Amino acid sequence: MKSPYCFIVTPVNDRRYDNQKEIGEVNFITSVSEEDHTSSNRFAIVVETPIEYNGPIKKGDMLLVHHNVFKFYNDMQGRRKSGRSFLKENLFLVDTEQFYMYHNGTQWNAWGKYCFIEPIALKDSYIFKPGGEEPLFGKVKYINQELLDMGVKEGDEISYTPDSDYPFTIDGEKLYRMYTNNITMII
Repeated sequence: MKSPYCFIVTPVNDRRYDNQKEIGEVNFITSVSEEDHTSSNRFAIVVETPIEYNGPIKKGDMLLVHHNVFKFYNDMQGRRKSGRSFLKENLFLVDTEQFYMYHNGTQWNAWGKYCFIEPIALKDSYIFKPGGEEPLFGKVKYINQELLDMGVKEGDEISYTPDSDYPFTIDGEKLYRMYTNNITMII
């Protein structure tokens, strides 16, 4: 079974929500809300690529997907339903606008117009800055082809536009997903 334009995926660990955390030998539920986007599973395994697709993503690769891909919703009568990505059983259709990165078994790779920025720690300053991260500054962790064509490299310190830092946890590390046009300059 193949789709003309979409990847067919299944959630990692066959779970739609990533709302459990193991502490010691006890499994704790961190959120019981199906509306909480932070607890939805964002990792998917590619079961099938689109018809006539010949890009870098292969069957078995992992995708970092939008938080709505696996979520449940309630209809007007309060009945629990799957979202528009649901195909059948534990299979979902994901188009190229619904995922941000792919892991080919060796490394993560940014997809399309997306890049991932690592926050940097606060630098000494006379100006008070709340939080533990330098605001609007970061380091390029996963780069896309558009940025490479502009001369930006992985590891470059950059500045980015306000309200463009959408957080993800990838391999235990907090990163911000951004678009190419959110990067304003190389420091």
